[in-house]
Amino acid sequence: MELWIPITLAAAFLQNLRSALQKHLKGVMGTTGATFVRFGFGAPFAVLFVLALNRGAGYAMPPASLDFLVAAAIGGLAQIAGTFLLVYLFSFRNFVVGTAYSKTEPLQAAGFGFLILGEAVNYATLGAIMTGIAGVLLISVARTNLSLSGVVSALASRTAVIGIVSGAAFGISAVAYRAASLSLGGPNFVMQAAVTLMYVSLFQSAVMLAWMVWREPAELRRIGKAWRPSLIVGMAGITASACWFTAMTIEKVAYVRALGQIELVFTFAASVFVFRESVTRLEIIGTALIVAGIVTLLYFR
Repeated sequence: MELWIPITLAAAFLQNLRSALQKHLKGVMGTTGATFVRFGFGAPFAVLFVLALNRGAGYAMPPASLDFLVAAAIGGLAQIAGTFLLVYLFSFRNFVVGTAYSKTEPLQAAGFGFLILGEAVNYATLGAIMTGIAGVLLISVARTNLSLSGVVSALASRTAVIGIVSGAAFGISAVAYRAASLSLGGPNFVMQAAVTLMYVSLFQSAVMLAWMVWREPAELRRIGKAWRPSLIVGMAGITASACWFTAMTIEKVAYVRALGQIELVFTFAASVFVFRESVTRLEIIGTALIVAGIVTLLYFR
């Protein structure tokens, strides 16, 4: 098995865990605060990881070029924008449709990867990505009461547009992160990914901290009161990000993000086997499509 595959699976699992922990924080702080802890409390762990690789493992610190700084900054801002738009969807009645469209990220990442990095994928891979996206869409609308006409109307709504733009922002961030990491040129993919993650985490923390000082100072007090659970969220989030960055340094973004759709399968499995929740036929079909897309991706890539 190629190394990027288990790393991506670990990233998807840890991201699922981080999301569950982050959701808990929404009860004690606002959306901005719950988003900030992912970066702000994760950044120190990213710094420690780089120091451990440099001082402990003896990996040389790669010099940061202007190309690296620009690509990492673009990725960091795009990720913040994608997250903001995704959270914004919760203010709409049919936000689930927009959220589903944000999951078109793997397909958009494949397009941006080709345009920015010149990384092409074959037709089988595109088919696998589309199959996975179809599965995500089915799971996303499985528990809605929308009629067929309602679904069609919703898919052409403002929420769908916001969802697509959110997916585009996430796709751009992923490609930018890969470009930044590859631009470091060594000493190895682990150190490249770690340094990229450290810079991005510190950059995003600074941007969000400046925003809260300017616009939402009350959030800082809420974060301070919940620093213990925030620390756990930060550690889980930065671990997941480290896996994502490493996988995307090794392999093309389109493949990594497509395999990352298995996060929905983890969520589905937890719903059935842990929480004993009932499932619908569409959810079963959607999960099967995601699995089929992943199997096709791994076999024909």
